[in-house]
Formats: sequence, structure tokens, C-alpha cells
Amino acid sequence: MKHWLLLLAALPLGALAQADGPALETCRALGERELRKDSTDVRALVLDRDRHLFMQRVARKPGSQTVGAALSGHGGIVRQAGPAVELTFVCLLADEKRALFFHWAPRRDAPALAQCQRGPAAPGECLQLLLDLAERDLVEVAAGRFQASLDADAKEGNDRASRAYRNAAGAWRNYRDAECVRRGPAGSEPWRACMADLSRLRYRDLQ
Repeated sequence: MKHWLLLLAALPLGALAQADGPALETCRALGERELRKDSTDVRALVLDRDRHLFMQRVARKPGSQTVGAALSGHGGIVRQAGPAVELTFVCLLADEKRALFFHWAPRRDAPALAQCQRGPAAPGECLQLLLDLAERDLVEVAAGRFQASLDADAKEGNDRASRAYRNAAGAWRNYRDAECVRRGPAGSEPWRACMADLSRLRYRDLQ
């Protein structure tokens, strides 16, 4: 696998075009087979045909195998139960009907609503689960940041850092609550999706 990863890093910029033809299904089939080898929880691999999907023509020969193209984009692993796992992927192909290598990584900025629309659970139930998980993670990282502000106060002999943190945290929650009510009534699917997305974003900001 190492030489494939080195090839990914060495692919030239440019020569990008939106993908068309059988390459997407070729890559999807390979990726799904590889995933099923590692887990019985995989129901299907879905690759999105959207504005993020690109084909990059290359002409490289790592070892004895010629690589003719690299396909990249977004997708999701639909599980037997629970929310889908959103991902970004790169697939190397000899040609549009022969995939050589499929590599994926979790997509941290994936919209919660899109994630829940892929899975077997009802979207409302799935969104509530994602919101609960996002809130749990946010509380954990926020507690660490607040403790850091208290430690800074102790060194400085005042409450400047903790006061600033409280003000920022309060302003953010006011923004999140107002923005999500704008998108939909409290408890609705758009509201839950917004709450989960913005809570995830805040978590990443505080990490």
C-alpha cells in the first residue's frame, strides 16, 4: 500500500475535470469489496456524483502497474444500523473499468442531514442521535478550554481569561440557537440538523 500512497502525494496538479462514464461505479465496487472484507456492518458504499467529484488524468507506473487516472470526491458508508459514515475518497484506476486502489478518510464537515438521509433509521431519530453525540463532545472539549482559562486567571491573578471565555461561549450559543430556529422550528429535522452541524463546528474550533 505504501507505494500507492506515495503516488497519491506525487500526482500533479491540474488536468482536473468533472468525472463522467463508468469510473465512479468501478471505484465504488472496489471500495465496497474492500470495506466488506473488514466489517460485517457495511450495507453499501455510496459515492456522490456532485460538484466535488473530479477525475485527474495521470500517466504513472509504480512498479509494474500503470495508473491512468485518479478519481476523488465524497460519499458515505451505509451501515446495517446507525448513521452513515461520511467520507472523502481517492481511487486510482488503470482505466475507467479497472480500479487499482481505493483510499478513504472520514469527512469531518459532512452535513448531518445528508448523513442521516443515507442510513436505515428515520432521519429525525438519526439527527437526534448525532445532535446528542455532538453536544457530548462539545461539553467535553469546552470543559477543558474553560479549565485552561481558569489556570490562566490563577497565573495572572484576575478573571480576564475566564470572563472572556464565558462571553464567547454565551455569544456562540445565542448565535447557534437563533440561527437554527431560523432554519426550522425547534425539534424539526432542519433545526436538529443545524444544531448538530454548528455544534460539530464549534467542537472543531475548540479542539
